[in-house]
Amino acid sequence: MERFDTIVIGGGPAGLIAAGRAAELGQRVLLAEKNDSLGEKLLLAGKRRCNLTNALPDTEAFLSRYGEKGAAFLRPVFARFGPREALEFFNRQGVRTLVERGGRVFPDISPANAGAQRVLDTLLIYCRKGRVRILRRSPVRALKVRNGRVERLVTAAEELSADRYILASGGKSYPKTGSEGDGYRFAEQAGHTVVTPTPALVPVRTKETWVKLARGFDLRNVRLSAAVDGEKTDERFGEMEFTNFGVSGPIVMDLSPSIPDWMKRGTVSLILDLKPALSQEKLTARIGRDFEKYADREFSRALADLLPGALIPVILELSDIPPEKPADCVAPEERADLAFLLKNVTLTVNGLWSFDHAIVTKGGVSLDEVDSAALRSRRCENLFFAGEVLDINGPTGGFNLQACWSTGFVAGGAGS
Repeated sequence: MERFDTIVIGGGPAGLIAAGRAAELGQRVLLAEKNDSLGEKLLLAGKRRCNLTNALPDTEAFLSRYGEKGAAFLRPVFARFGPREALEFFNRQGVRTLVERGGRVFPDISPANAGAQRVLDTLLIYCRKGRVRILRRSPVRALKVRNGRVERLVTAAEELSADRYILASGGKSYPKTGSEGDGYRFAEQAGHTVVTPTPALVPVRTKETWVKLARGFDLRNVRLSAAVDGEKTDERFGEMEFTNFGVSGPIVMDLSPSIPDWMKRGTVSLILDLKPALSQEKLTARIGRDFEKYADREFSRALADLLPGALIPVILELSDIPPEKPADCVAPEERADLAFLLKNVTLTVNGLWSFDHAIVTKGGVSLDEVDSAALRSRRCENLFFAGEVLDINGPTGGFNLQACWSTGFVAGGAGS
Protein backbone atom coordinates (compact mmCIF):
# COMPACT_ATOMS: atom_id res chain seq x y z
CA MET A 1 0.00 0.00 0.00
CA GLU A 2 1.47 3.34 -1.08
CA ARG A 3 1.98 5.82 1.76
CA PHE A 4 2.05 9.63 1.82
CA ASP A 5 2.75 12.32 4.39
CA THR A 6 -0.61 13.98 3.72
CA ILE A 7 -3.72 12.98 1.81
CA VAL A 8 -6.19 15.76 0.95
CA ILE A 9 -9.76 14.75 0.15
CA GLY A 10 -11.41 17.20 -2.24
CA GLY A 11 -10.03 19.33 -5.06
CA GLY A 12 -11.94 22.54 -4.42
CA PRO A 13 -10.46 25.87 -3.23
CA ALA A 14 -9.72 24.69 0.33
CA GLY A 15 -8.32 21.35 -0.79
CA LEU A 16 -6.09 22.82 -3.49
CA ILE A 17 -4.51 25.46 -1.28
CA ALA A 18 -4.11 22.91 1.54
CA ALA A 19 -2.36 20.43 -0.76
CA GLY A 20 -0.13 23.13 -2.23
CA ARG A 21 0.84 24.45 1.19
CA ALA A 22 1.66 21.00 2.59
CA ALA A 23 3.80 20.25 -0.48
CA GLU A 24 5.51 23.64 -0.23
CA LEU A 25 6.62 22.63 3.25
CA GLY A 26 8.24 19.48 1.91
CA GLN A 27 5.52 16.91 2.45
CA ARG A 28 4.67 14.13 0.03
CA VAL A 29 1.06 14.94 -0.81
CA LEU A 30 -1.77 13.19 -2.59
CA LEU A 31 -5.00 14.93 -3.48
CA ALA A 32 -8.04 12.71 -4.18
CA GLU A 33 -10.84 14.22 -6.27
CA LYS A 34 -14.05 12.45 -7.29
CA ASN A 35 -14.61 14.47 -10.49
CA ASP A 36 -12.83 14.36 -13.82
CA SER A 37 -11.53 17.86 -13.17
CA LEU A 38 -10.70 19.97 -10.13
CA GLY A 39 -12.32 23.17 -8.90
CA GLU A 40 -15.63 22.77 -10.71
CA LYS A 41 -17.51 24.80 -8.10
CA LEU A 42 -14.72 27.37 -7.90
CA LEU A 43 -15.17 28.01 -11.62
CA LEU A 44 -18.72 29.23 -10.90
CA ALA A 45 -17.70 31.64 -8.14
CA GLY A 46 -18.80 35.24 -8.59
CA LYS A 47 -20.46 34.47 -11.91
CA ARG A 48 -17.12 33.05 -13.08
CA ARG A 49 -15.27 36.21 -12.02
CA CYS A 50 -14.25 34.69 -8.65
CA ASN A 51 -14.82 37.06 -5.72
CA LEU A 52 -11.56 36.10 -3.96
CA THR A 53 -12.06 37.94 -0.68
CA ASN A 54 -13.24 41.27 0.71
CA ALA A 55 -11.24 44.45 1.25
CA LEU A 56 -12.91 45.21 4.59
CA PRO A 57 -9.89 46.62 6.47
CA ASP A 58 -10.84 45.80 10.05
CA THR A 59 -10.21 42.14 10.92
CA GLU A 60 -12.78 42.05 13.72
CA ALA A 61 -15.43 43.55 11.45
CA PHE A 62 -14.48 40.93 8.84
CA LEU A 63 -14.78 38.11 11.37
CA SER A 64 -18.15 39.37 12.60
CA ARG A 65 -19.64 38.45 9.21
CA TYR A 66 -19.41 34.76 10.17
CA GLY A 67 -21.53 35.11 13.31
CA GLU A 68 -20.32 34.88 16.89
CA LYS A 69 -19.33 31.20 16.82
CA GLY A 70 -17.74 31.35 13.38
CA ALA A 71 -15.77 34.46 14.33
CA ALA A 72 -14.44 32.86 17.50
CA PHE A 73 -13.34 29.79 15.55
CA LEU A 74 -11.72 31.71 12.69
CA ARG A 75 -9.92 34.32 14.81
CA PRO A 76 -6.76 32.19 15.41
CA VAL A 77 -6.94 30.96 11.80
CA PHE A 78 -6.99 34.52 10.45
CA ALA A 79 -4.11 35.41 12.76
CA ARG A 80 -2.00 32.99 10.74
CA PHE A 81 -3.51 33.46 7.28
CA GLY A 82 -6.18 36.11 6.93
CA PRO A 83 -7.53 38.31 4.13
CA ARG A 84 -4.30 40.31 3.81
CA GLU A 85 -2.19 37.17 3.60
CA ALA A 86 -4.56 35.64 1.05
CA LEU A 87 -4.23 38.69 -1.19
CA GLU A 88 -0.46 38.61 -0.82
CA PHE A 89 -0.47 34.92 -1.69
CA PHE A 90 -2.38 35.40 -4.94
CA ASN A 91 -0.37 38.52 -5.82
CA ARG A 92 2.85 36.52 -5.41
CA GLN A 93 1.46 33.92 -7.76
CA GLY A 94 0.90 36.62 -10.37
CA VAL A 95 -2.82 37.29 -9.86
CA ARG A 96 -3.45 41.03 -9.92
CA THR A 97 -6.62 42.15 -8.15
CA LEU A 98 -9.08 45.02 -8.12
CA VAL A 99 -11.62 46.16 -5.54
CA GLU A 100 -15.22 46.82 -6.55
CA ARG A 101 -18.44 47.89 -4.86
CA GLY A 102 -18.91 46.53 -1.35
CA GLY A 103 -15.19 45.77 -1.02
CA ARG A 104 -15.44 42.75 -3.32
CA VAL A 105 -11.99 41.71 -4.56
CA PHE A 106 -11.72 40.15 -8.03
CA PRO A 107 -8.85 39.12 -10.29
CA ASP A 108 -7.97 42.01 -12.59
CA ILE A 109 -8.21 40.13 -15.84
CA SER A 110 -9.88 40.46 -19.23
CA PRO A 111 -12.35 39.11 -20.03
CA ALA A 112 -13.65 39.44 -16.47
CA ASN A 113 -15.47 36.12 -16.58
CA ALA A 114 -12.11 34.35 -16.92
CA GLY A 115 -11.19 35.30 -13.36
CA ALA A 116 -12.24 32.00 -11.83
CA GLN A 117 -10.24 30.02 -14.38
CA ARG A 118 -7.21 32.20 -13.63
CA VAL A 119 -7.50 31.46 -9.91
CA LEU A 120 -7.92 27.73 -10.52
CA ASP A 121 -4.90 27.66 -12.85
CA THR A 122 -2.88 29.47 -10.17
CA LEU A 123 -3.77 26.87 -7.54
CA LEU A 124 -2.98 24.00 -9.90
CA ILE A 125 0.43 25.52 -10.65
CA TYR A 126 1.01 25.92 -6.91
CA CYS A 127 0.29 22.21 -6.43
CA ARG A 128 2.39 21.24 -9.44
CA LYS A 129 5.40 23.11 -8.07
CA GLY A 130 5.16 21.02 -4.92
CA ARG A 131 4.78 17.81 -6.91
CA VAL A 132 1.34 17.09 -5.46
CA ARG A 133 0.05 13.83 -6.87
CA ILE A 134 -3.53 14.30 -8.04
CA LEU A 135 -5.97 11.43 -8.42
CA ARG A 136 -8.97 12.37 -10.53
CA ARG A 137 -12.12 10.27 -10.85
CA SER A 138 -11.31 8.83 -7.43
CA PRO A 139 -14.36 9.08 -5.18
CA VAL A 140 -13.52 8.22 -1.59
CA ARG A 141 -15.67 5.41 -0.20
CA ALA A 142 -14.64 5.51 3.45
CA LEU A 143 -12.10 6.44 6.07
CA LYS A 144 -10.91 3.49 8.11
CA VAL A 145 -10.47 4.67 11.69
CA ARG A 146 -8.92 2.73 14.55
CA ASN A 147 -7.90 3.79 18.05
CA GLY A 148 -8.51 7.47 17.34
CA ARG A 149 -6.51 7.60 14.11
CA VAL A 150 -7.31 7.33 10.42
CA GLU A 151 -5.42 4.27 9.22
CA ARG A 152 -6.26 4.44 5.53
CA LEU A 153 -8.49 5.92 2.91
CA VAL A 154 -10.58 3.67 0.67
CA THR A 155 -11.35 4.80 -2.87
CA ALA A 156 -13.31 2.96 -5.54
CA ALA A 157 -10.07 1.53 -6.94
CA GLU A 158 -7.55 1.28 -4.11
CA GLU A 159 -6.61 1.90 -0.51
CA LEU A 160 -4.18 4.67 0.44
CA SER A 161 -2.49 5.61 3.69
CA ALA A 162 -0.82 8.70 5.13
CA ASP A 163 0.45 10.20 8.34
CA ARG A 164 -2.40 12.71 8.23
CA TYR A 165 -5.56 13.43 6.28
CA ILE A 166 -7.23 16.74 5.39
CA LEU A 167 -10.97 16.57 4.74
CA ALA A 168 -11.84 19.39 2.31
CA SER A 169 -14.68 17.80 0.38
CA GLY A 170 -17.10 20.73 0.60
CA GLY A 171 -20.73 20.90 1.64
CA LYS A 172 -23.96 20.12 -0.24
CA SER A 173 -24.45 23.25 -2.33
CA TYR A 174 -24.37 22.92 -6.13
CA PRO A 175 -24.34 19.09 -6.06
CA LYS A 176 -23.95 19.02 -9.85
CA THR A 177 -20.32 20.05 -9.23
CA GLY A 178 -19.79 16.98 -7.07
CA SER A 179 -20.47 18.75 -3.78
CA GLU A 180 -22.88 16.18 -2.35
CA GLY A 181 -22.02 16.16 1.35
CA ASP A 182 -19.71 13.13 1.24
CA GLY A 183 -17.44 14.71 3.82
CA TYR A 184 -20.13 14.63 6.48
CA ARG A 185 -20.22 10.84 6.25
CA PHE A 186 -16.45 10.62 6.56
CA ALA A 187 -16.47 12.97 9.56
CA GLU A 188 -19.08 10.83 11.26
CA GLN A 189 -16.93 7.74 10.63
CA ALA A 190 -14.24 9.54 12.64
CA GLY A 191 -16.66 10.22 15.50
CA HIS A 192 -17.70 13.77 14.65
CA THR A 193 -21.05 15.47 15.06
CA VAL A 194 -22.49 17.06 11.91
CA VAL A 195 -24.78 20.06 12.36
CA THR A 196 -27.73 19.51 10.01
CA PRO A 197 -26.84 21.04 6.62
CA THR A 198 -29.31 23.50 5.05
CA PRO A 199 -29.03 25.66 1.92
CA ALA A 200 -27.49 29.11 2.51
CA LEU A 201 -27.01 32.08 0.21
CA VAL A 202 -29.89 30.79 -1.84
CA PRO A 203 -32.82 32.39 -3.72
CA VAL A 204 -36.12 32.74 -1.87
CA ARG A 205 -39.53 31.51 -2.99
CA THR A 206 -42.53 33.77 -2.47
CA LYS A 207 -46.29 33.27 -2.46
CA GLU A 208 -46.78 36.26 -4.75
CA THR A 209 -46.78 35.37 -8.44
CA TRP A 210 -46.50 38.94 -9.76
CA VAL A 211 -42.71 38.62 -9.39
CA LYS A 212 -42.76 37.04 -12.85
CA LEU A 213 -43.65 40.43 -14.30
CA ALA A 214 -40.11 41.68 -13.59
CA ARG A 215 -38.15 38.43 -13.69
CA GLY A 216 -34.50 38.88 -14.45
CA PHE A 217 -34.51 42.59 -13.61
CA ASP A 218 -31.64 43.74 -11.37
CA LEU A 219 -32.46 46.26 -8.66
CA ARG A 220 -29.65 48.37 -7.26
CA ASN A 221 -29.41 50.56 -4.16
CA VAL A 222 -32.59 49.22 -2.60
CA ARG A 223 -33.32 48.26 0.99
CA LEU A 224 -34.80 44.88 1.88
CA SER A 225 -36.15 44.26 5.36
CA ALA A 226 -37.26 40.96 6.86
CA ALA A 227 -40.10 40.67 9.35
CA VAL A 228 -41.65 37.81 11.33
CA ASP A 229 -45.37 38.29 11.98
CA GLY A 230 -44.87 41.97 11.18
CA GLU A 231 -41.91 42.48 13.53
CA LYS A 232 -38.72 43.56 11.79
CA THR A 233 -35.80 41.17 12.32
CA ASP A 234 -33.07 42.25 9.86
CA GLU A 235 -32.37 44.31 6.77
CA ARG A 236 -29.87 44.69 3.93
CA PHE A 237 -29.01 47.42 1.40
CA GLY A 238 -27.73 46.70 -2.07
CA GLU A 239 -28.68 44.61 -5.09
CA MET A 240 -31.40 42.03 -5.73
CA GLU A 241 -33.50 40.67 -8.58
CA PHE A 242 -36.89 39.13 -9.27
CA THR A 243 -37.22 35.57 -10.54
CA ASN A 244 -40.04 33.39 -11.83
CA PHE A 245 -40.71 32.11 -8.33
CA GLY A 246 -39.49 34.80 -5.97
CA VAL A 247 -36.39 36.91 -5.41
CA SER A 248 -32.63 36.46 -5.58
CA GLY A 249 -29.45 38.52 -5.59
CA PRO A 250 -26.87 39.45 -2.93
CA ILE A 251 -29.10 41.06 -0.29
CA VAL A 252 -31.72 38.31 -0.59
CA MET A 253 -29.09 35.60 -0.26
CA ASP A 254 -27.51 37.30 2.74
CA LEU A 255 -30.85 37.10 4.55
CA SER A 256 -31.60 33.53 3.42
CA PRO A 257 -29.59 31.59 6.05
CA SER A 258 -31.85 32.97 8.81
CA ILE A 259 -35.13 32.32 7.01
CA PRO A 260 -35.64 28.66 8.13
CA ASP A 261 -35.37 29.73 11.77
CA TRP A 262 -37.66 32.71 11.21
CA MET A 263 -40.27 30.52 9.54
CA LYS A 264 -40.44 28.37 12.68
CA ARG A 265 -41.52 31.50 14.58
CA GLY A 266 -44.20 32.76 12.23
CA THR A 267 -44.98 34.25 8.82
CA VAL A 268 -41.89 35.75 7.20
CA SER A 269 -42.23 38.81 4.98
CA LEU A 270 -39.69 40.68 2.90
CA ILE A 271 -40.38 44.41 2.57
CA LEU A 272 -38.71 46.13 -0.36
CA ASP A 273 -37.98 49.86 -0.29
CA LEU A 274 -37.43 50.94 -3.89
CA LYS A 275 -36.56 54.53 -2.88
CA PRO A 276 -34.54 54.30 0.35
CA ALA A 277 -32.88 57.69 -0.19
CA LEU A 278 -36.24 59.49 0.06
CA SER A 279 -38.61 59.76 2.99
CA GLN A 280 -42.24 58.99 2.26
CA GLU A 281 -43.06 62.70 2.39
CA LYS A 282 -40.31 63.64 -0.07
CA LEU A 283 -41.29 60.78 -2.34
CA THR A 284 -44.92 61.90 -2.30
CA ALA A 285 -43.78 65.39 -3.33
CA ARG A 286 -41.60 63.91 -6.07
CA ILE A 287 -44.57 61.94 -7.41
CA GLY A 288 -46.63 65.12 -7.41
CA ARG A 289 -44.05 66.94 -9.50
CA ASP A 290 -43.84 64.07 -12.00
CA PHE A 291 -47.61 63.93 -12.37
CA GLU A 292 -47.72 67.68 -12.96
CA LYS A 293 -44.99 67.28 -15.60
CA TYR A 294 -46.97 64.52 -17.33
CA ALA A 295 -50.42 65.91 -16.66
CA ASP A 296 -51.60 64.98 -20.14
CA ARG A 297 -50.62 61.30 -19.74
CA GLU A 298 -52.35 58.34 -18.22
CA PHE A 299 -51.07 57.11 -14.83
CA SER A 300 -49.41 54.10 -16.46
CA ARG A 301 -47.35 56.39 -18.68
CA ALA A 302 -46.51 58.98 -16.03
CA LEU A 303 -44.12 56.70 -14.11
CA ALA A 304 -41.29 56.75 -16.64
CA ASP A 305 -39.06 59.14 -14.63
CA LEU A 306 -39.83 57.47 -11.32
CA LEU A 307 -39.24 53.81 -12.15
CA PRO A 308 -37.32 51.67 -14.63
CA GLY A 309 -39.56 50.26 -17.33
CA ALA A 310 -39.31 46.68 -16.05
CA LEU A 311 -40.84 47.67 -12.70
CA ILE A 312 -43.78 49.66 -14.02
CA PRO A 313 -45.96 46.56 -14.69
CA VAL A 314 -45.33 45.44 -11.10
CA ILE A 315 -46.44 48.76 -9.61
CA LEU A 316 -49.47 48.87 -11.90
CA GLU A 317 -50.38 45.40 -10.63
CA LEU A 318 -50.02 46.38 -6.97
CA SER A 319 -51.42 49.91 -7.05
CA ASP A 320 -55.12 50.70 -6.63
CA ILE A 321 -54.85 53.54 -9.14
CA PRO A 322 -56.45 52.62 -12.50
CA PRO A 323 -53.72 52.57 -15.21
CA GLU A 324 -55.80 54.67 -17.56
CA LYS A 325 -56.51 57.41 -15.00
CA PRO A 326 -55.09 60.81 -16.11
CA ALA A 327 -52.05 61.76 -14.06
CA ASP A 328 -53.47 65.17 -13.20
CA CYS A 329 -56.55 63.45 -11.76
CA VAL A 330 -54.62 61.31 -9.27
CA ALA A 331 -55.69 62.62 -5.87
CA PRO A 332 -53.17 63.68 -3.16
CA GLU A 333 -54.13 60.70 -0.98
CA GLU A 334 -53.55 58.39 -3.96
CA ARG A 335 -50.09 59.89 -4.43
CA ALA A 336 -49.33 59.27 -0.76
CA ASP A 337 -50.53 55.67 -1.09
CA LEU A 338 -48.29 55.20 -4.13
CA ALA A 339 -45.30 56.57 -2.20
CA PHE A 340 -46.05 54.14 0.63
CA LEU A 341 -46.23 51.26 -1.86
CA LEU A 342 -42.87 52.15 -3.42
CA LYS A 343 -41.27 52.04 0.02
CA ASN A 344 -43.15 48.93 1.19
CA VAL A 345 -43.42 46.36 -1.61
CA THR A 346 -44.22 43.29 0.48
CA LEU A 347 -43.50 39.66 -0.33
CA THR A 348 -44.51 36.60 1.69
CA VAL A 349 -41.77 33.99 1.98
CA ASN A 350 -42.81 30.52 0.88
CA GLY A 351 -39.45 28.81 1.50
CA LEU A 352 -35.97 28.57 0.05
CA TRP A 353 -34.74 27.07 -3.16
CA SER A 354 -32.84 23.80 -2.86
CA PHE A 355 -29.15 22.97 -2.52
CA ASP A 356 -29.10 22.95 -6.34
CA HIS A 357 -29.22 26.76 -6.24
CA ALA A 358 -27.36 27.47 -2.98
CA ILE A 359 -23.95 29.13 -3.03
CA VAL A 360 -22.88 27.60 0.29
CA THR A 361 -24.07 25.25 3.01
CA LYS A 362 -25.12 26.26 6.51
CA GLY A 363 -24.17 23.49 8.95
CA GLY A 364 -21.45 20.87 8.77
CA VAL A 365 -18.77 19.46 11.07
CA SER A 366 -19.30 20.89 14.55
CA LEU A 367 -16.74 23.55 15.40
CA ASP A 368 -16.71 22.39 19.02
CA GLU A 369 -14.93 19.23 17.88
CA VAL A 370 -12.15 20.92 15.90
CA ASP A 371 -9.06 22.70 17.26
CA SER A 372 -9.02 25.95 15.32
CA ALA A 373 -5.33 26.60 15.99
CA ALA A 374 -4.43 23.88 13.48
CA LEU A 375 -7.83 22.70 12.14
CA ARG A 376 -7.13 19.36 13.82
CA SER A 377 -9.92 17.01 14.86
CA ARG A 378 -10.49 16.61 18.60
CA ARG A 379 -11.85 13.13 17.89
CA CYS A 380 -9.19 11.73 15.56
CA GLU A 381 -5.62 12.90 16.05
CA ASN A 382 -4.41 12.76 12.43
CA LEU A 383 -7.53 14.20 10.78
CA PHE A 384 -7.82 17.88 9.77
CA PHE A 385 -10.64 19.92 8.22
CA ALA A 386 -10.78 22.79 5.74
CA GLY A 387 -13.43 24.70 3.84
CA GLU A 388 -17.17 24.31 3.54
CA VAL A 389 -17.28 20.90 5.25
CA LEU A 390 -17.02 22.88 8.51
CA ASP A 391 -20.01 24.58 10.12
CA ILE A 392 -18.91 28.01 8.88
CA ASN A 393 -20.74 30.27 6.46
CA GLY A 394 -20.59 33.96 5.72
CA PRO A 395 -22.45 36.46 3.53
CA THR A 396 -21.81 37.15 -0.13
CA GLY A 397 -18.87 39.38 -0.96
CA GLY A 398 -15.84 37.09 -0.78
CA PHE A 399 -16.26 35.91 2.80
CA ASN A 400 -16.87 32.24 2.03
CA LEU A 401 -13.89 31.86 -0.28
CA GLN A 402 -11.76 33.63 2.32
CA ALA A 403 -12.77 30.99 4.87
CA CYS A 404 -11.62 28.35 2.37
CA TRP A 405 -8.26 30.03 1.78
CA SER A 406 -7.60 30.51 5.49
CA THR A 407 -8.66 27.08 6.74
CA GLY A 408 -7.03 25.33 3.80
CA PHE A 409 -3.69 27.10 4.14
CA VAL A 410 -3.52 26.59 7.92
CA ALA A 411 -4.60 22.92 7.71
CA GLY A 412 -2.02 22.35 4.97
CA GLY A 413 0.72 23.79 7.13
CA ALA A 414 -0.24 22.10 10.38
CA GLY A 415 2.06 19.39 11.68
CA SER A 416 4.97 20.39 9.42
